[in-house]
Amino acid sequence: MSAPPVALTRPRLQLSGIAKAYPGVVANDRIDLCVMPGEIHAVLGENGAGKSTLMKIIYGVVKPDAGT
Repeated sequence: MSAPPVALTRPRLQLSGIAKAYPGVVANDRIDLCVMPGEIHAVLGENGAGKSTLMKIIYGVVKPDAGT
């Protein structure tokens, strides 16, 4: 049996230690996420939990204060 192509074994998205704060509010605190090819993930949470901020960081609209 041959090994799967490298494109299928590498994460499509990988976040490590993502943090973002606004004055008086911590939006994201040490978020880790790894999405492999073919996986589906959902981001759930209450209002003000940091979901939109996380998406903006992923899209490159907002720069995180920490993490990669």
